[in-house]
Amino acid sequence: MVAIKICGVTRIEDALICVAAGVNSIGINFSRASKRYCEPDRAAQIVKAVAGRALIVGVFVDASLEEIVSVRDRVGLGCVQLHGSESPDLLNRLLPHAYKALRVRGPAIVHEVARFPGDHVLLDAYVPGAVGGTGTRFDWSFARAVGRERRVTVAGGLTPDNVAEAIEVALPYCVDVASGVERTPGVKDAVLVHSFVAAVRRASTPSS
Repeated sequence: MVAIKICGVTRIEDALICVAAGVNSIGINFSRASKRYCEPDRAAQIVKAVAGRALIVGVFVDASLEEIVSVRDRVGLGCVQLHGSESPDLLNRLLPHAYKALRVRGPAIVHEVARFPGDHVLLDAYVPGAVGGTGTRFDWSFARAVGRERRVTVAGGLTPDNVAEAIEVALPYCVDVASGVERTPGVKDAVLVHSFVAAVRRASTPSS
């Protein structure tokens, strides 16, 4: 079964919707430049509300090691996602409960991924001037190529309508959605969340 991550969660009620739908992980964004930024105190409340029912991933963009560790420990994060221009060394210091997000520009992504340690990587669409959450998709065949060596999470432009195609083409370990299940940035739509999860389950279940 392909794992499911709902990212950009900012509210307890939305986190509860996600766990009720059966998602595997919830992403909380700690980049102040993001429309889905979440204050650490609120994030800690979200973690407490869904404790033990989903992995909570903290999304950071070019933060220092000290800031990441401080927020991780204060909030109670289970994993860290580095979504900026972080170095392989910084990621290595946070392993094993961390992974790098990279933006796909083309076939060179296979070589870029090889620079980073760990067994997991997230691939997102490249949009000039943006680091994520754009709702833009990339060529999923590149994820399939990376997946021969790593566990791959596919993000960028996924919706309940196209996630089955993404799974068929990319063969990912996990799919990650934010804007595709939202009413407004940071506010999730329960119907879309459940529809997304159902679509992933249908696509992940072998036909008899």
